[in-house]
Amino acid sequence: MIERYTLPEMGRVWSDAHKYELWCQVEVLVVEAHAEAGTIPPEVVEPVRKAPPPTPEAVHAIEAVTQHDVIAFLSAWADNTEPREAARYVHFGMTSSDLLDTALALQLAEATDILLDKADTLVATLRDHALAHMATLRVGRTHGIHGEPDVWGHRVADFAFAMARSRDRLRRAREAVGVMAISGAVGTYSNIDPAVELHVARKLGLKPADVSTQVVMRDGISEWVSSLAIMATVCEAIALEVRHGQRTEVRELWEPFGKGQKGSSAMPHKKNPIISERLAGMARIVRAQIVPVLEGIPLWHERDISHSSTERIALPDASIALDYMLNLTNRLMSGLVVDEARMKANLESTGGLIYTSTVLLELVEAGMSRDDEAYPLVQKAAMETWETGTPFRETLRRHAAEAGLTLDEKRLDEVCRPERFVERLGPVFDRLAALS
Repeated sequence: MIERYTLPEMGRVWSDAHKYELWCQVEVLVVEAHAEAGTIPPEVVEPVRKAPPPTPEAVHAIEAVTQHDVIAFLSAWADNTEPREAARYVHFGMTSSDLLDTALALQLAEATDILLDKADTLVATLRDHALAHMATLRVGRTHGIHGEPDVWGHRVADFAFAMARSRDRLRRAREAVGVMAISGAVGTYSNIDPAVELHVARKLGLKPADVSTQVVMRDGISEWVSSLAIMATVCEAIALEVRHGQRTEVRELWEPFGKGQKGSSAMPHKKNPIISERLAGMARIVRAQIVPVLEGIPLWHERDISHSSTERIALPDASIALDYMLNLTNRLMSGLVVDEARMKANLESTGGLIYTSTVLLELVEAGMSRDDEAYPLVQKAAMETWETGTPFRETLRRHAAEAGLTLDEKRLDEVCRPERFVERLGPVFDRLAALS
Protein backbone atom coordinates (compact mmCIF):
# COMPACT_ATOMS: atom_id res chain seq x y z
CA MET A 1 0.00 0.00 0.00
CA ILE A 2 1.30 3.44 -0.86
CA GLU A 3 2.40 5.72 1.96
CA ARG A 4 -0.53 8.12 1.41
CA TYR A 5 -2.98 5.61 2.89
CA THR A 6 -0.71 3.87 5.42
CA LEU A 7 -1.10 4.80 9.07
CA PRO A 8 2.04 4.30 11.20
CA GLU A 9 0.88 1.56 13.58
CA MET A 10 -0.50 -0.69 10.86
CA GLY A 11 2.39 0.13 8.56
CA ARG A 12 4.85 -1.14 11.14
CA VAL A 13 3.01 -4.48 11.41
CA TRP A 14 3.73 -5.14 7.75
CA SER A 15 7.21 -3.64 7.60
CA ASP A 16 10.13 -5.87 6.70
CA ALA A 17 11.87 -4.88 9.91
CA HIS A 18 8.98 -6.11 12.03
CA LYS A 19 8.62 -9.25 9.94
CA TYR A 20 12.22 -10.17 10.67
CA GLU A 21 11.66 -9.47 14.37
CA LEU A 22 8.82 -12.00 14.32
CA TRP A 23 10.89 -14.50 12.36
CA CYS A 24 13.59 -14.24 15.02
CA GLN A 25 10.98 -14.70 17.76
CA VAL A 26 9.68 -17.90 16.16
CA GLU A 27 13.14 -19.32 15.51
CA VAL A 28 14.28 -18.58 19.09
CA LEU A 29 11.30 -20.46 20.50
CA VAL A 30 12.09 -23.45 18.31
CA VAL A 31 15.71 -23.42 19.48
CA GLU A 32 14.54 -23.25 23.10
CA ALA A 33 12.21 -26.22 22.59
CA HIS A 34 14.96 -28.27 20.99
CA ALA A 35 17.37 -27.43 23.81
CA GLU A 36 14.84 -28.37 26.50
CA ALA A 37 14.31 -31.69 24.74
CA GLY A 38 18.04 -32.32 24.52
CA THR A 39 18.02 -32.27 20.72
CA ILE A 40 20.60 -29.50 20.47
CA PRO A 41 23.26 -28.17 22.89
CA PRO A 42 21.67 -25.87 25.49
CA GLU A 43 24.57 -23.41 25.32
CA VAL A 44 23.50 -22.22 21.84
CA VAL A 45 20.21 -20.78 23.10
CA GLU A 46 21.52 -17.60 24.66
CA PRO A 47 23.70 -16.51 21.70
CA VAL A 48 20.76 -17.03 19.35
CA ARG A 49 18.39 -15.20 21.68
CA LYS A 50 20.77 -12.23 21.96
CA ALA A 51 21.47 -11.93 18.24
CA PRO A 52 19.72 -8.79 16.94
CA PRO A 53 17.38 -9.19 13.98
CA PRO A 54 19.04 -8.56 10.64
CA THR A 55 18.25 -5.32 8.83
CA PRO A 56 16.06 -5.48 5.73
CA GLU A 57 19.02 -4.15 3.75
CA ALA A 58 21.23 -7.03 4.88
CA VAL A 59 18.59 -9.63 4.03
CA HIS A 60 17.83 -8.10 0.64
CA ALA A 61 21.49 -8.00 -0.30
CA ILE A 62 21.85 -11.75 0.32
CA GLU A 63 18.50 -12.56 -1.28
CA ALA A 64 19.67 -10.89 -4.48
CA VAL A 65 22.13 -13.79 -4.74
CA THR A 66 20.23 -16.69 -3.13
CA GLN A 67 16.80 -15.84 -4.58
CA HIS A 68 15.37 -17.30 -1.36
CA ASP A 69 14.12 -14.97 1.34
CA VAL A 70 14.28 -17.37 4.30
CA ILE A 71 17.80 -18.51 3.49
CA ALA A 72 18.82 -14.88 3.11
CA PHE A 73 17.29 -14.06 6.50
CA LEU A 74 19.00 -17.00 8.20
CA SER A 75 22.37 -16.05 6.72
CA ALA A 76 22.03 -12.39 7.70
CA TRP A 77 20.92 -13.32 11.21
CA ALA A 78 23.80 -15.75 11.55
CA ASP A 79 26.13 -12.85 10.79
CA ASN A 80 24.71 -11.14 13.89
CA THR A 81 25.16 -14.19 16.12
CA GLU A 82 28.15 -14.49 18.44
CA PRO A 83 29.60 -17.02 18.28
CA ARG A 84 28.38 -17.62 14.74
CA GLU A 85 28.61 -21.40 15.23
CA ALA A 86 25.51 -21.25 17.45
CA ALA A 87 23.47 -20.26 14.42
CA ARG A 88 23.90 -23.71 12.88
CA TYR A 89 21.09 -24.97 15.10
CA VAL A 90 18.67 -22.25 13.99
CA HIS A 91 15.86 -23.58 11.75
CA PHE A 92 16.74 -27.11 12.90
CA GLY A 93 14.27 -29.59 11.41
CA MET A 94 12.11 -26.80 10.01
CA THR A 95 11.05 -25.86 6.52
CA SER A 96 10.46 -22.33 5.24
CA SER A 97 6.68 -22.46 5.57
CA ASP A 98 6.96 -23.36 9.26
CA LEU A 99 8.56 -19.98 9.80
CA LEU A 100 6.52 -18.04 7.25
CA ASP A 101 3.06 -19.28 8.25
CA THR A 102 3.70 -19.01 11.99
CA ALA A 103 5.03 -15.46 11.77
CA LEU A 104 2.24 -14.54 9.36
CA ALA A 105 -0.31 -15.70 11.94
CA LEU A 106 1.27 -13.27 14.40
CA GLN A 107 1.11 -10.42 11.88
CA LEU A 108 -2.51 -11.15 11.08
CA ALA A 109 -3.39 -11.22 14.77
CA GLU A 110 -1.60 -7.92 15.37
CA ALA A 111 -3.28 -6.30 12.38
CA THR A 112 -6.66 -7.60 13.50
CA ASP A 113 -6.27 -6.15 16.99
CA ILE A 114 -5.60 -2.71 15.51
CA LEU A 115 -8.67 -3.00 13.30
CA LEU A 116 -10.87 -4.21 16.14
CA ASP A 117 -9.87 -1.30 18.32
CA LYS A 118 -10.83 1.17 15.59
CA ALA A 119 -14.03 -0.72 14.83
CA ASP A 120 -15.01 -0.40 18.51
CA THR A 121 -14.47 3.35 18.27
CA LEU A 122 -16.54 3.62 15.11
CA VAL A 123 -19.40 1.57 16.56
CA ALA A 124 -19.53 3.96 19.52
CA THR A 125 -19.42 7.01 17.24
CA LEU A 126 -22.26 5.69 15.09
CA ARG A 127 -24.31 4.68 18.13
CA ASP A 128 -23.98 8.08 19.78
CA HIS A 129 -24.71 9.95 16.56
CA ALA A 130 -27.85 7.89 15.96
CA LEU A 131 -29.10 8.40 19.50
CA ALA A 132 -28.52 12.14 19.17
CA HIS A 133 -30.77 12.17 16.09
CA MET A 134 -33.49 9.75 17.16
CA ALA A 135 -36.04 12.55 16.76
CA THR A 136 -34.55 14.30 13.73
CA LEU A 137 -37.27 13.94 11.10
CA ARG A 138 -36.32 13.33 7.49
CA VAL A 139 -37.90 11.64 4.53
CA GLY A 140 -37.12 7.97 4.02
CA ARG A 141 -36.25 7.15 0.42
CA THR A 142 -36.61 4.01 -1.62
CA HIS A 143 -35.02 3.85 -5.09
CA GLY A 144 -33.89 7.42 -4.38
CA ILE A 145 -37.54 8.55 -4.33
CA HIS A 146 -39.34 9.95 -1.29
CA GLY A 147 -41.11 7.18 0.59
CA GLU A 148 -42.41 7.86 4.10
CA PRO A 149 -41.26 9.98 7.05
CA ASP A 150 -38.34 8.61 9.04
CA VAL A 151 -35.70 9.91 11.45
CA TRP A 152 -32.03 10.30 10.66
CA GLY A 153 -31.08 8.32 13.75
CA HIS A 154 -32.90 5.28 12.36
CA ARG A 155 -30.71 5.30 9.24
CA VAL A 156 -27.51 5.64 11.26
CA ALA A 157 -28.62 2.94 13.71
CA ASP A 158 -28.61 0.51 10.80
CA PHE A 159 -24.98 1.42 10.11
CA ALA A 160 -24.07 1.07 13.79
CA PHE A 161 -25.43 -2.46 14.05
CA ALA A 162 -23.86 -3.42 10.71
CA MET A 163 -20.48 -2.20 11.90
CA ALA A 164 -20.91 -4.05 15.20
CA ARG A 165 -21.68 -7.27 13.32
CA SER A 166 -18.67 -6.69 11.09
CA ARG A 167 -16.48 -6.21 14.16
CA ASP A 168 -17.77 -9.42 15.73
CA ARG A 169 -17.26 -11.25 12.45
CA LEU A 170 -13.66 -10.05 12.40
CA ARG A 171 -13.17 -11.25 15.97
CA ARG A 172 -14.15 -14.72 14.87
CA ALA A 173 -11.88 -14.47 11.85
CA ARG A 174 -8.98 -13.63 14.17
CA GLU A 175 -9.29 -17.13 15.58
CA ALA A 176 -9.29 -18.55 12.06
CA VAL A 177 -5.94 -16.92 11.24
CA GLY A 178 -4.32 -17.48 14.64
CA VAL A 179 -3.11 -20.86 13.40
CA MET A 180 0.50 -21.96 13.06
CA ALA A 181 2.44 -25.04 12.05
CA ILE A 182 5.95 -26.30 12.61
CA SER A 183 5.74 -29.71 11.02
CA GLY A 184 8.71 -29.83 8.66
CA ALA A 185 8.93 -30.79 5.03
CA VAL A 186 5.54 -31.91 3.64
CA GLY A 187 4.16 -31.60 7.16
CA THR A 188 5.01 -35.07 8.47
CA TYR A 189 7.20 -34.03 11.44
CA SER A 190 9.92 -36.23 9.94
CA ASN A 191 12.75 -34.14 11.39
CA ILE A 192 11.02 -32.27 14.20
CA ASP A 193 9.04 -33.42 17.20
CA PRO A 194 5.39 -32.26 17.39
CA ALA A 195 6.21 -31.13 20.93
CA VAL A 196 8.22 -28.28 19.42
CA GLU A 197 5.13 -27.08 17.59
CA LEU A 198 3.08 -27.19 20.80
CA HIS A 199 5.75 -25.28 22.72
CA VAL A 200 5.89 -22.50 20.14
CA ALA A 201 2.12 -22.30 19.87
CA ARG A 202 1.72 -21.90 23.64
CA LYS A 203 4.38 -19.21 23.83
CA LEU A 204 2.89 -17.23 20.95
CA GLY A 205 -0.77 -17.66 21.89
CA LEU A 206 -1.54 -19.42 18.63
CA LYS A 207 -3.29 -22.68 17.79
CA PRO A 208 -1.41 -25.51 16.08
CA ALA A 209 -3.03 -26.47 12.81
CA ASP A 210 -5.08 -29.65 13.03
CA VAL A 211 -3.09 -30.79 10.03
CA SER A 212 -0.57 -29.07 7.80
CA THR A 213 1.05 -30.27 4.61
CA GLN A 214 4.07 -27.99 4.98
CA VAL A 215 1.66 -25.05 4.61
CA VAL A 216 -1.45 -24.11 6.57
CA MET A 217 -4.58 -24.35 4.42
CA ARG A 218 -5.63 -20.87 3.33
CA ASP A 219 -9.35 -21.11 4.16
CA GLY A 220 -8.83 -19.25 7.44
CA ILE A 221 -6.94 -16.42 5.75
CA SER A 222 -9.65 -16.26 3.09
CA GLU A 223 -12.25 -15.92 5.82
CA TRP A 224 -10.23 -13.10 7.35
CA VAL A 225 -9.93 -11.16 4.10
CA SER A 226 -13.63 -11.62 3.45
CA SER A 227 -14.39 -10.19 6.89
CA LEU A 228 -12.24 -7.18 6.11
CA ALA A 229 -14.04 -6.69 2.82
CA ILE A 230 -17.46 -6.76 4.49
CA MET A 231 -16.37 -4.19 7.06
CA ALA A 232 -14.91 -1.98 4.33
CA THR A 233 -18.17 -2.19 2.42
CA VAL A 234 -20.17 -1.13 5.49
CA CYS A 235 -17.90 1.92 5.64
CA GLU A 236 -18.71 2.52 1.98
CA ALA A 237 -22.44 2.25 2.71
CA ILE A 238 -22.06 5.02 5.28
CA ALA A 239 -20.09 7.09 2.81
CA LEU A 240 -22.68 6.56 0.08
CA GLU A 241 -25.44 7.89 2.33
CA VAL A 242 -23.38 11.01 3.02
CA ARG A 243 -22.60 11.49 -0.67
CA HIS A 244 -26.29 11.39 -1.52
CA GLY A 245 -27.12 13.67 1.38
CA GLN A 246 -24.56 16.27 0.27
CA ARG A 247 -25.85 16.61 -3.28
CA THR A 248 -26.94 20.17 -4.03
CA GLU A 249 -30.53 19.09 -4.64
CA VAL A 250 -30.65 17.38 -1.24
CA ARG A 251 -28.26 19.38 1.01
CA GLU A 252 -29.16 17.50 4.20
CA LEU A 253 -25.64 16.38 5.15
CA TRP A 254 -22.18 17.89 4.92
CA GLU A 255 -18.80 16.36 5.44
CA PRO A 256 -16.51 18.25 7.83
CA PHE A 257 -14.89 21.08 5.86
CA GLY A 258 -11.86 22.59 7.53
CA LYS A 259 -10.58 26.14 7.50
CA GLY A 260 -8.44 26.64 4.42
CA GLN A 261 -9.84 23.56 2.69
CA LYS A 262 -10.48 23.89 -1.05
CA GLY A 263 -13.26 22.06 -2.87
CA SER A 264 -12.29 22.62 -6.49
CA SER A 265 -9.32 24.03 -8.38
CA ALA A 266 -11.68 25.78 -10.80
CA MET A 267 -14.93 26.46 -8.89
CA PRO A 268 -14.41 28.18 -5.54
CA HIS A 269 -17.97 27.52 -4.36
CA LYS A 270 -17.53 23.75 -4.27
CA LYS A 271 -17.66 21.66 -1.09
CA ASN A 272 -17.24 18.17 -2.45
CA PRO A 273 -17.77 14.90 -0.50
CA ILE A 274 -14.14 13.91 -0.95
CA ILE A 275 -13.94 11.84 2.25
CA SER A 276 -16.90 9.71 1.22
CA GLU A 277 -15.63 9.30 -2.31
CA ARG A 278 -12.22 8.26 -1.03
CA LEU A 279 -13.90 5.65 1.15
CA ALA A 280 -15.74 4.29 -1.88
CA GLY A 281 -12.48 3.92 -3.76
CA MET A 282 -10.65 2.30 -0.85
CA ALA A 283 -13.45 -0.23 -0.36
CA ARG A 284 -12.80 -1.46 -3.90
CA ILE A 285 -9.18 -2.15 -3.00
CA VAL A 286 -10.15 -4.25 0.03
CA ARG A 287 -12.82 -6.21 -1.84
CA ALA A 288 -10.39 -6.84 -4.69
CA GLN A 289 -8.23 -9.01 -2.44
CA ILE A 290 -10.88 -11.68 -1.83
CA VAL A 291 -10.53 -13.71 -5.01
CA PRO A 292 -6.70 -13.71 -5.18
CA VAL A 293 -6.50 -14.91 -1.58
CA LEU A 294 -9.21 -17.53 -2.10
CA GLU A 295 -7.17 -18.88 -4.99
CA GLY A 296 -4.41 -19.65 -2.49
CA ILE A 297 -6.47 -22.51 -1.09
CA PRO A 298 -5.85 -24.94 -3.99
CA LEU A 299 -2.11 -25.61 -4.18
CA TRP A 300 -0.17 -28.34 -5.96
CA HIS A 301 0.00 -31.44 -3.77
CA GLU A 302 1.52 -30.76 -0.32
CA ARG A 303 2.76 -27.32 -1.23
CA ASP A 304 3.65 -24.75 -3.85
CA ILE A 305 4.24 -21.01 -3.47
CA SER A 306 1.70 -19.58 -5.89
CA HIS A 307 -0.07 -18.08 -2.85
CA SER A 308 3.04 -16.38 -1.56
CA SER A 309 3.39 -13.48 -3.97
CA THR A 310 -0.34 -12.84 -3.78
CA GLU A 311 -0.37 -12.68 0.00
CA ARG A 312 2.65 -10.36 0.16
CA ILE A 313 0.46 -7.78 -1.59
CA ALA A 314 -3.10 -8.70 -0.67
CA LEU A 315 -2.86 -9.12 3.10
CA PRO A 316 -0.98 -5.90 3.87
CA ASP A 317 -3.03 -3.92 1.35
CA ALA A 318 -6.37 -5.16 2.68
CA SER A 319 -5.56 -4.45 6.32
CA ILE A 320 -3.75 -1.17 5.71
CA ALA A 321 -6.59 0.09 3.53
CA LEU A 322 -9.26 -0.92 6.02
CA ASP A 323 -7.29 0.62 8.88
CA TYR A 324 -7.25 3.89 6.94
CA MET A 325 -10.96 3.54 6.14
CA LEU A 326 -12.00 3.00 9.74
CA ASN A 327 -10.02 6.03 10.81
CA LEU A 328 -11.54 8.12 8.01
CA THR A 329 -15.11 6.92 8.58
CA ASN A 330 -14.85 7.80 12.24
CA ARG A 331 -13.62 11.26 11.27
CA LEU A 332 -16.49 11.59 8.81
CA MET A 333 -19.18 10.69 11.33
CA SER A 334 -17.60 12.62 14.20
CA GLY A 335 -17.64 15.83 12.18
CA LEU A 336 -20.75 15.24 10.07
CA VAL A 337 -23.01 18.29 9.75
CA VAL A 338 -26.71 17.42 9.84
CA ASP A 339 -29.01 20.14 8.49
CA GLU A 340 -32.22 19.38 10.38
CA ALA A 341 -34.11 22.32 8.86
CA ARG A 342 -33.26 21.14 5.36
CA MET A 343 -34.39 17.63 6.25
CA LYS A 344 -37.72 19.03 7.39
CA ALA A 345 -38.06 21.12 4.22
CA ASN A 346 -37.33 18.10 2.01
CA LEU A 347 -39.84 16.09 4.00
CA GLU A 348 -42.55 18.57 3.05
CA SER A 349 -41.33 19.28 -0.48
CA THR A 350 -43.65 16.88 -2.30
CA GLY A 351 -46.83 18.45 -0.99
CA GLY A 352 -47.84 15.52 1.17
CA LEU A 353 -47.13 12.61 -1.20
CA ILE A 354 -45.24 10.88 1.60
CA TYR A 355 -48.59 10.17 3.27
CA THR A 356 -50.15 8.12 0.44
CA SER A 357 -49.53 4.80 2.18
CA THR A 358 -51.36 5.73 5.34
CA VAL A 359 -54.19 7.41 3.39
CA LEU A 360 -54.59 4.20 1.39
CA LEU A 361 -55.01 2.20 4.58
CA GLU A 362 -57.54 4.71 5.93
CA LEU A 363 -59.68 4.33 2.83
CA VAL A 364 -59.51 0.55 3.09
CA GLU A 365 -60.59 0.76 6.73
CA ALA A 366 -63.45 3.03 5.61
CA GLY A 367 -64.79 0.17 3.50
CA MET A 368 -63.21 0.58 0.08
CA SER A 369 -61.57 -2.39 -1.64
CA ARG A 370 -57.80 -1.98 -1.77
CA ASP A 371 -56.96 -2.82 -5.39
CA ASP A 372 -60.12 -1.80 -7.24
CA GLU A 373 -61.08 1.39 -5.39
CA ALA A 374 -58.69 2.78 -2.78
CA TYR A 375 -55.38 2.32 -4.62
CA PRO A 376 -56.57 3.82 -7.94
CA LEU A 377 -58.12 6.79 -6.16
CA VAL A 378 -54.98 7.58 -4.15
CA GLN A 379 -52.72 7.00 -7.12
CA LYS A 380 -54.70 9.37 -9.37
CA ALA A 381 -54.58 12.07 -6.73
CA ALA A 382 -50.85 11.49 -6.22
CA MET A 383 -50.05 11.61 -9.92
CA GLU A 384 -51.89 14.91 -10.23
CA THR A 385 -49.81 16.28 -7.38
CA TRP A 386 -46.62 15.07 -9.08
CA GLU A 387 -47.61 16.73 -12.35
CA THR A 388 -49.13 20.00 -11.10
CA GLY A 389 -47.63 20.62 -7.70
CA THR A 390 -51.08 20.91 -6.17
CA PRO A 391 -50.95 19.73 -2.53
CA PHE A 392 -51.91 16.09 -2.14
CA ARG A 393 -54.71 16.77 0.32
CA GLU A 394 -56.42 18.98 -2.28
CA THR A 395 -56.14 16.49 -5.12
CA LEU A 396 -57.20 13.69 -2.77
CA ARG A 397 -60.23 15.64 -1.61
CA ARG A 398 -61.34 16.28 -5.20
CA HIS A 399 -60.89 12.70 -6.40
CA ALA A 400 -62.64 11.38 -3.30
CA ALA A 401 -65.59 13.68 -3.94
CA GLU A 402 -65.79 12.43 -7.53
CA ALA A 403 -65.98 8.91 -6.10
CA GLY A 404 -68.78 9.98 -3.75
CA LEU A 405 -66.57 9.77 -0.66
CA THR A 406 -66.39 12.40 2.06
CA LEU A 407 -63.02 12.44 3.85
CA ASP A 408 -62.63 12.69 7.61
CA GLU A 409 -60.31 15.70 7.68
CA LYS A 410 -59.51 15.47 11.38
CA ARG A 411 -58.58 11.84 10.98
CA LEU A 412 -56.38 12.70 8.00
CA ASP A 413 -54.68 15.40 10.07
CA GLU A 414 -53.78 12.72 12.56
CA VAL A 415 -52.54 10.04 10.15
CA CYS A 416 -50.55 12.60 8.16
CA ARG A 417 -48.40 13.65 11.11
CA PRO A 418 -44.78 12.71 10.32
CA GLU A 419 -44.09 11.84 13.97
CA ARG A 420 -46.75 9.13 13.78
CA PHE A 421 -44.63 7.13 11.35
CA VAL A 422 -41.74 6.71 13.78
CA GLU A 423 -43.59 6.15 17.05
CA ARG A 424 -42.75 2.44 17.12
CA LEU A 425 -39.00 2.87 16.75
CA GLY A 426 -38.48 3.04 20.52
CA PRO A 427 -37.30 -0.58 20.88
CA VAL A 428 -34.78 -0.04 18.07
CA PHE A 429 -33.18 2.83 19.93
CA ASP A 430 -33.31 0.88 23.19
CA ARG A 431 -31.29 -1.87 21.53
CA LEU A 432 -28.98 0.74 20.06
CA ALA A 433 -28.33 2.34 23.45
CA ALA A 434 -27.23 -1.06 24.75
CA LEU A 435 -24.82 -1.60 21.86
CA SER A 436 -21.15 -1.69 22.82
